[in-house]
Amino acid sequence: MKTPESPAPGPLDTARARRLIDTLWDDSIIPTLVDYIRIPAKSPAFDKDWASHGYIADAVGLAHRWVKDHAPSDATIEVVKLGDRTPVLLLEIPGEAPGNVLLYGHLDKQPEMTGWADHLGPWKPVIEDGKLYGRGGADDGYAVFASLAAINALRDQGVPHARCVILIETCEESGSTDLPAYVDHLAPRIGPVDLVVCLDSGAGNYEQMWCTTSLRGLVMGQLRVDILREGVHSGDASGVVASSFRIARQLLDRVEDPATGTIRLPAFHATIPESRITQARAAAEVLGDMLVGRFPFVDGAEPMTHDLAEAILNRSWRPALSVTGVGGVPPLADAGNVQRPYTALKLSLRTPPTVDANKAYAAMREALTTDVPYGARVTLKGGGADGWHAPLLDPWLADALDVSSRAWFDRPAMHMGEGGTIPFMGMLGARFPEAQFVITGVLGPNSNAHGPNEFLHLDMGRKLTGCVAQLIAIHAQKGAA
Repeated sequence: MKTPESPAPGPLDTARARRLIDTLWDDSIIPTLVDYIRIPAKSPAFDKDWASHGYIADAVGLAHRWVKDHAPSDATIEVVKLGDRTPVLLLEIPGEAPGNVLLYGHLDKQPEMTGWADHLGPWKPVIEDGKLYGRGGADDGYAVFASLAAINALRDQGVPHARCVILIETCEESGSTDLPAYVDHLAPRIGPVDLVVCLDSGAGNYEQMWCTTSLRGLVMGQLRVDILREGVHSGDASGVVASSFRIARQLLDRVEDPATGTIRLPAFHATIPESRITQARAAAEVLGDMLVGRFPFVDGAEPMTHDLAEAILNRSWRPALSVTGVGGVPPLADAGNVQRPYTALKLSLRTPPTVDANKAYAAMREALTTDVPYGARVTLKGGGADGWHAPLLDPWLADALDVSSRAWFDRPAMHMGEGGTIPFMGMLGARFPEAQFVITGVLGPNSNAHGPNEFLHLDMGRKLTGCVAQLIAIHAQKGAA
């Protein structure tokens, strides 16, 4: 296959495409996203009764209706459901150019989380200062609408494109546990993929297109330390019975240095490629203090490092532990002088992109459950999800990303690793080893996916839609060359 040394912007009339995309977003996509945010379509990991509640079905139904109203007449549209698994939405759109483009997103959401501003809420859509607030708009409800809008912009001008498949799942926030079955089941319809576009990632700012070069993996576990069968008076037991919290703290110190946050287990570490170090330095130059200023520190608090390039590498290529939940601990108002019988902690340990997450989990399990102080009973339930490291960009795609970003943002594209986990990427990387990957998204500064006050930056969404259209057009030119 021939590859042009430097692709031109192509036959896409950017001004005309911008008018179409802006109109579609304003008149149709945003109102539909407003309705989507109102649906508490929590991922199965956070809603065990998701099937009977019907919210995931409602979210898929909303997207399905919109897609049927806006898809080209030759598109094939189907909601696919295997047994008791979460459903997927599949669109197949024929093309004239060689190759297959797979566009990916998801419609399931993280739980509510506390701390929303008084006038905001997870299921309460609010448009303010060019942002659409509410759970799931940016992560990742917009993806299906932006993907189809990009293709429509090409169809509107008769610009050739390859066959496009849009695959939208509803289990991503639970680790995409249902997705492998669908990828296997739909393999004949997906076909051999040579370009993957995923709109579920982050952005360093809202002024240019950001391409994700890597994603960390994730080791999760529920650690429980039991020392008593029931709670007892703390005045009677303290000094005789060890605190379950102190035992848990001792165990965690085997995994993490409490002074620095460095993960002590070798199985969690990987060598950082020199190319990613170079990209981190370039991103740090562009972002400056915005990189750490995006986080809502309390007055007087500081980041773990003031070296911005190191901060990027910390959140993309180094392991880090977060305790995201606590059990066995009563609210402060209800806490009496009682020695608690157990402490449970939900552990979220991000791993470097190239680390085997299952081996890392095994190492963590051994560290936490052997030679336990005071003979306490310790259980750990969890597992691992591998990260993803993008293959090197073909020259045509590296140029196309820059062309697209300049056309829609008037600034060059940037490349940076992200700290989150998208299991689908590793799965696709293994299935389509020759494919090129464009992992991008709208989750820029303060967008706060998974947390309170999550928002979708609307102008970023519009422009990123245009970038996707431009990329698909250049991909078609490359295939025809």
